[in-house]
Amino acid sequence: MIEVGKFVLGVIILALGIPIGNYLAKQTKGELKVGQRWFKMITFVGLIGAIFSLIFQSDILLFSFLFIVVVTSRCLK
Repeated sequence: MIEVGKFVLGVIILALGIPIGNYLAKQTKGELKVGQRWFKMITFVGLIGAIFSLIFQSDILLFSFLFIVVVTSRCLK
């Protein structure tokens, strides 16, 4: 039961990444155009890290990488 609670908490924190990413995108419009290449690379590395953390069964790293992916992908819109 504790594992389910941790998973739900992780999903809630991931969902908070959406408004955080939107806020950062609004505040840094000038850097978004210049840094598109870097945002794409950060998103790609985050996805690779999430896959490796699934293989090594590390929930903390999985949710950390996915949070990074969610926040940076919101800046790509």
